[in-house]
Amino acid sequence: MAGVSCPGGVSNETVANASSESSLDADFQYSLFTVIYSIVFVLGLVENVVALYCLSCRAEHTAHSYVYMINLALVDTLFVCVLPFKIHYHLNRNNWIFGDVACRVTGTLYYINIYLSIAFFTCICVDRYIAVLHPFTYIRIRAAHYVAVVAALWVVALSVTVPLILGGPLHNSGERNATACFENFPSSCWTYRMAPYNILALVFGFVIPFSIILISYPLIAKRISRIKRSVRKRKALSTIYIILAICTLCFLPYHLTHLLHFLMRIRVIQNKSFTSLIYKMRRVTLALVSVNCCLNPLLYYFTSSSKRWSFNLRLRFRSERVYTIYDQNHRETSYVYKLYQRHGNKKRRDGIN
Repeated sequence: MAGVSCPGGVSNETVANASSESSLDADFQYSLFTVIYSIVFVLGLVENVVALYCLSCRAEHTAHSYVYMINLALVDTLFVCVLPFKIHYHLNRNNWIFGDVACRVTGTLYYINIYLSIAFFTCICVDRYIAVLHPFTYIRIRAAHYVAVVAALWVVALSVTVPLILGGPLHNSGERNATACFENFPSSCWTYRMAPYNILALVFGFVIPFSIILISYPLIAKRISRIKRSVRKRKALSTIYIILAICTLCFLPYHLTHLLHFLMRIRVIQNKSFTSLIYKMRRVTLALVSVNCCLNPLLYYFTSSSKRWSFNLRLRFRSERVYTIYDQNHRETSYVYKLYQRHGNKKRRDGIN
């Protein structure tokens, strides 16, 4: 996360800092941000609105873990809705004209999208881990538990972003008399006010969740790989690979370059050629991290039922299943374990898969 924003205003230090920024300028960033954000806005809006529609219509008849999917689609939708402001900002060579409130909202949703997406990925990981390795424990987990986790994550995310909202994200960059939004803060701001915030965001917002994903998903994949040929096996493994791919492609480069950028701002890294490279890499990863909004709908598809999504009004019902190994004596494997069966020996409805 960019950190706690410092008060606006044009001080001598701000102007000096802006002068140093001019040597780190990367002209390609304006076209890069415009193109990437435009693509993400069009594709992300369509894909996530469709995902919200499909997930919401079938929410009562799917696994409780779909609560995470719905909220992931929601946070992506909120983010893409403010992208036109950022597109205009970069088209005007990083000059913000929409006022202080719009800057706060846009910047806040940008960071909420990054860290809530990672949090929901981690929750999906933990959910799959319990379902595969501890299926009987998974049976006892209710929808209220998922709702409580999601509510807690939203509260934490909104609480953490309060400093972003209350701070002063707008200030004169000192170059071309442009108004910067969440950019080019003075060095003292990075050193004293933003350092603890950035460290906590890096550790608890990315390092710990990403470590959980890296440790848990190989264990899940190993267990599922014992299953014989199956469509559900392929879908489960596809889900694992998609989440790992999104984290590796979008979130890992962003946080690595942000760490280097932070070290540069607090004067730990002072080599001019390296700082110039870091600045350009950060421009690329800032644009790249937004692509996750277009990739997440792939996750919704591969974790849905085996039938393709359709827009007919007839609801499809399905029972909840988890992957497990149940016959240890003969080392036979089964990829399906039905969590529960209602009302004894009732006949299965059409549409159950």
